[in-house]
Parts: sequence; structure tokens; C-alpha cells
Amino acid sequence: MAQKIEAVPMRGFAEASPEQANPWLMAQRQFDIAADVLGLDPNMRRVLRECKRELIVTFPVLMDDRTVQMFTGYRIHHNIDRGPAKGGIRYHPGVTRDEVKALAMWMTWKCAVVGIPYGGAKGGVVVDPKNLSRNELENLTRRFTSEISIVIGPDRDIPAPDVNTNAQIMAWMMDTISMQAGHSVPAVVTGKPLGIGGSEGRPEATGRGCMLTTLAALKHLGIRRLSHSSQHRPGPRQGWDPLPPRRHAGRSQSAGHVDDVEVRRGRHSLRRSQGRRRRGPQESQP
Repeated sequence: MAQKIEAVPMRGFAEASPEQANPWLMAQRQFDIAADVLGLDPNMRRVLRECKRELIVTFPVLMDDRTVQMFTGYRIHHNIDRGPAKGGIRYHPGVTRDEVKALAMWMTWKCAVVGIPYGGAKGGVVVDPKNLSRNELENLTRRFTSEISIVIGPDRDIPAPDVNTNAQIMAWMMDTISMQAGHSVPAVVTGKPLGIGGSEGRPEATGRGCMLTTLAALKHLGIRRLSHSSQHRPGPRQGWDPLPPRRHAGRSQSAGHVDDVEVRRGRHSLRRSQGRRRRGPQESQP
């Protein structure tokens, strides 16, 4: 007879507050903290705390079975004082108005921090693209683009890929706007295929940025190499041997320095490099 097992609730996890669960309230709270630190003018604070423009559209899409389904989409501008709005478009069943507002605000800060003359925007459609055929995905993209065409353009708002959108989605968006304009408008979106004016490295840009940020953080923390006691997949606070940055000061790779590249090559490279240091420069010669 099978034994009945009762689930025991996990302890130590507090329920998220409404502010933590709502991305827009969280974004506003983050702004309030930064504004307090900067001593921001109260009038400017009230302006930057809200989104400038919100477009919500509900549009029909013809499906493969010849039925018409309705979808909801958003395009929100937070601020365009520095230039045209800039921000991605995502397709996800969990897209909400508050999420898009928060992402638009964060885009404003990201563009400003790195000195790019754009404002912040974001867009999305409440849909699971995995449940759509390629033809249905194209129909949805083109119709959504037509609905938000009143606010996007090279000098107004420039969409880009985001969650569940890619270069093909951007190509359909560009083509839709170009048909309305009567000529090619490649500058209406970024993240396009290379053949129609896209940029090399764009598909890998997000992942590369995460990698470079992680490596910079490891260097800042003095985490330079794997320890001998590390497991194959080290968990948090395990398997890393923190070394002071000054320990490697002035040492080159030819002198046996184990840098970040060697760490990624695996433990064999690490042992070989350490062996060269133990033998000395004379014995390591063939």
C-alpha cells in the first residue's frame, strides 16, 4: 500500500509586497531612491516619475483555421526629451501594462547612463508565440505594427527585438512600415537581418554584455581562478578561490599567469600552467 506523503510548506520565504510584485511600482521606488541621493529638483522629479505616452491596442489576427482572434498590445513612451524613443518589443503571455511602463522607464535610464541620445520606450503583445504558426506570427506582427504605426518612426520611436522577438520579426515590422510609406524605411527598427541593413553582432550583443559584465564583476571582487577543491559545477560560494587583484600585478601570460581565458579552458589548462611555474622557466623548455 502506497504511503501517503503530505507536502510541507517551505519556510523562510516571505510573500512579496504589492510594490515588489508590481514592476511599475518597483521602478518608481528605484527612481525615488536615486532622486533622493541626487537631490533632484521636485518639478523634474514629478515629470520623470511618470510615462509620457501610452498606446494600448486590441487588434484582430486571422488564424490558419480561418478564425479571427483578438490580441492586446502596448507601446509606451516614458520620456523623449533626449531624442527619439528607443526600446524593444516582446511577445509573451505575461505582458502587462505595468511591466511595459517599468521597462520603458528603465530604457530611459540606460540610454542616459551610456550617453546615447534616445529616450525610453517599450512594447509588447500578450501572446505565446510558441502556439502560433509562422504565418500566424507574421499576421500578428504586421497588424500590431500597423496599429502602433502612429507613434513609431525613425525620428519618433525605434523598436527593437526583445523577449520572443528576433530579426525576422523586425523585418516584418520594417516591411509593413515601408509599404505604408511607399519606400524602404530601414531606420524604423534595429535588430534587422544583415541583408536589409542590420548590424553585425546584434544577435549576440545581449549575451556578450552579460559575459563582459560578469567578468568585470569577478575582477572587481578579486575572483580569478577555480580552486583545486572545486566541483564540476560549483554552486554559490563554492569552488571559487578569491585572490587579491595585486597578486597578479605585472605578471604576463608567458610567465604562467592563469587568466580568465585559461579558466574557461578547464582544469587541464590550469594544472599545465601551474606545472610550468613549479618547474621554472628553464625546465619548461623542450
